[in-house]
Amino acid sequence: MNDTPNQPIPDAAQPAPATAPGPAPSPAPSTALDRELAEAKDRLLRTLAEMENLRNRTERAVADSRTYGITAFARDILTVADGMHRALEALDKELRENANESVKALLDGVELTERALINALEKHGVKRIEPMGQKFDPNRHQAMYEVEDASVPSGQIVQVVQSGYLIGERVLRPAMVAIAKGGPKASAEPPANDNSRAN
Repeated sequence: MNDTPNQPIPDAAQPAPATAPGPAPSPAPSTALDRELAEAKDRLLRTLAEMENLRNRTERAVADSRTYGITAFARDILTVADGMHRALEALDKELRENANESVKALLDGVELTERALINALEKHGVKRIEPMGQKFDPNRHQAMYEVEDASVPSGQIVQVVQSGYLIGERVLRPAMVAIAKGGPKASAEPPANDNSRAN
């Protein structure tokens, strides 16, 4: 005979009382490790920002190099374009009309060459400034002399002595101009876009 007292058999349908586990003990905060982690995170963020700035600067430098890398060459070519233009301007209309066929063919060839040269410059971002009739802008124009003309507002360009050119958004060579003096004050309108009239 079993002397142990009868213990009640737990009923399978009745669940045992659940005891919620307590929160896991958290390790003591380590201020030195937290500080090192914050410093490492700060260094990483600074490095990422520096790399982004370097990438942006490099992209700008490459774009500027593409646009403005031919500046010295373009200035040299402009002297050739000026020479061709002066040669064509030296012949007046009457002389052209009375020239024989071979001279006319030569002049036509020189005019075509000048147009091809200007088109090649425009293809590479060099555009002619056409300031005639515009208000004088010291950033784009160089005043050579003043012309007394009361019918034109003071400060308006009345003659272009030498064409100016832009490369990208910068002035490659300012236009040499004559400006009116003695007329009414020019209105404060913004100057027209030089590029829209470039040939």
